[in-house]
Amino acid sequence: MKGLYLVTPDWDDTQKMLETTEAGLRGGAALVQYRHKTASAVLRKAQAAALQALCREYGRPFIINDFVELCMELDADGIHVGGTDAPIAQVRAAVGANKIVGASCYGSLQLAHDACQAGASYVAFGGFYPSRVKKYEVTTQPAIVTQAKQDVPVPNVVIGGMTPENAEPLVAHGADMVAAISSVYMVDDPEAAARRFADLFKA
Repeated sequence: MKGLYLVTPDWDDTQKMLETTEAGLRGGAALVQYRHKTASAVLRKAQAAALQALCREYGRPFIINDFVELCMELDADGIHVGGTDAPIAQVRAAVGANKIVGASCYGSLQLAHDACQAGASYVAFGGFYPSRVKKYEVTTQPAIVTQAKQDVPVPNVVIGGMTPENAEPLVAHGADMVAAISSVYMVDDPEAAARRFADLFKA
């Protein structure tokens, strides 16, 4: 796992979501996570199914945030679990050994170690910078990325207010993936924005 980790915004406009996601995939996004916390169950399933079909066209993994049942129903490639969602071990048991299971670990190496032992495929740290989308304390220090590369035997993702400029030092510290929402979905040229993130990993 390496590169731009694209996370969808809370958009009810499915066509706009698909068009912008495809632009991100053309720009080199390595993975897509469907995250829409306020969608109805009907909309969530329709959007997830459409995004999954798009990701399969491009040969990129498709992950669903939080909704384990939907992940299993669609046979998505994986699930991302937040700190207040179901325990990692429980999610891993539900989805089986072959799915990607991601875990939010905020600014805690201990959470990352625990998640790894419970069966996580990757760990996500952040937020590192203020976000236009998510509200959280901006307390995560860049040094955690270097420590995780040494101590945690799964890939790490950095999240929170990421731009190509402020993600660059985190990639230099050893971040395997950079998660982005607004820096791709809420710009005039999402394909070019995605390419700038993807280029960080070509050095």
